[in-house]
Amino acid sequence: MLLAKSAELRVGRWLERISRTFAYAGGVVLAAIALVTVASIIGRFFLFAGLGPIKGDYEIVEMGSAIAIFAFMPFAQYKRAHVVVDIFTLRLSQRAQSFLGFMGDVLIALAAGVIVWRFWLGLGEKIPYGSEAVRNFFSMGYKPFFAETTYELSVPIWIPYSFAFIGAVLFFVVSLFTVWRSLNWTLEGREYQP
Repeated sequence: MLLAKSAELRVGRWLERISRTFAYAGGVVLAAIALVTVASIIGRFFLFAGLGPIKGDYEIVEMGSAIAIFAFMPFAQYKRAHVVVDIFTLRLSQRAQSFLGFMGDVLIALAAGVIVWRFWLGLGEKIPYGSEAVRNFFSMGYKPFFAETTYELSVPIWIPYSFAFIGAVLFFVVSLFTVWRSLNWTLEGREYQP
């Protein structure tokens, strides 16, 4: 008795493609961060030749790292690539192992839900747009008096925050899917490699 196994497989293929694309985008962001860091270090080394560090390099690394982390999380959840200490569970039956995997997926989905909820509240404090009615409808809180920006580059904080929020939402959606998938695995009595 499985719960809509064919629908689960279709949704799984769709979510895998989207989360894989996000992971590739996160890799591009990390590569860009690495290039900025290298260029900034080289610029610092050649100060005597008129070069210098890249302005706002720390801010670029900070914003890019946050975006990349949340871009990687959905694919890691889909593939069950999180750290697992299974030294005690290896001796359990397949059904018990799949049930523990199901419970782990439930806990991750709860944590992802809390992350999205808190992210949304924080994003509402950062975005200086929208009427009071719209902001109240979406529970965004009061509009900030001044848009918060980074110190050196003056990038509005809500922009990288929004990109990271999109990754967090996808992480939550993938987490809900993995609960569905692992419930079916538990009902079958064994886990599969995603």
